[in-house]
Amino acid sequence: MAASVQLDHVTLKFKKFEALKDVSLTLEAGKIHGLIGRNGAGKTSLLSLIAAFREPTSGKVLVDSSPVFENPEKMEQVAFVYDKDYKEETEKAKKLIALASHYRPHFDMDYAEHLIKRFKLPIDKPVNKLSKGMQSALNVVIGLASRAPITIFDEAYLGMDAPAREIFYKEILKDQEEHPRTFVLSTHLVSEMDYLFDDVIIIDQGKLLLHEPYETIEAYGVSVTGAANEVNTFTAGMKHLSEQQLGGTKSVMIYGELTDAKRQEAHTMGLEIGPVALQDLFIHLTEEAS
Repeated sequence: MAASVQLDHVTLKFKKFEALKDVSLTLEAGKIHGLIGRNGAGKTSLLSLIAAFREPTSGKVLVDSSPVFENPEKMEQVAFVYDKDYKEETEKAKKLIALASHYRPHFDMDYAEHLIKRFKLPIDKPVNKLSKGMQSALNVVIGLASRAPITIFDEAYLGMDAPAREIFYKEILKDQEEHPRTFVLSTHLVSEMDYLFDDVIIIDQGKLLLHEPYETIEAYGVSVTGAANEVNTFTAGMKHLSEQQLGGTKSVMIYGELTDAKRQEAHTMGLEIGPVALQDLFIHLTEEAS
């Protein structure tokens, strides 16, 4: 049970500020999409449009080819999980989970019980008395157990420690295998989460910078290391993202795919070709665009 999302020339303005600028993209059903961007890049604005929390200033946001805004049938297919402020929430955690099960047509209470045990979530405590980590775990339990055809996690792990985040990632992969849906994961923790992504979307200053399958992006960033002169010759005319030199040895990070012939040429020249982590690529691409 998964749904696709289409954004067609979407712009979102707050008074004179353009949070999103003419964004067009399709999120394929049944995939895990990683959404990355710096603070203020427009990630939450984009996600709030998919969840129908807002209406675009111009353009269309569609779920399975139908507009999602003020469309109850489509809106209930989208679960938007974000870092909530629970200061005033005196209800117990189990009440919030029961409420979610009431409003979410695909909610699986057995799965919720499994997750409660996995995260050791104290469900008989008032939510505002839970630690930040447990409040995050509660959000994650509700989001995962919703089994919504489109499940969005907007930095939802913020209060979790590393072991709890690891449980979260494992549960996403396991549940995706057994009950495929469309996940959108917005994150700062690129190097920790990139292995989850089928697809990567990078936005910067409200614009779509890049949207590609993860394997394609992995091939886009290449580091070339060796004797400085040889590296300069080999990478001439290529798009340089960064370079470092130590003595006579130089390492250049380039953006662009290398053909097999170019790789063979590098080998002949005694140069070492290596991959570039998505995190590094993201940092340099958004620096470049800034």
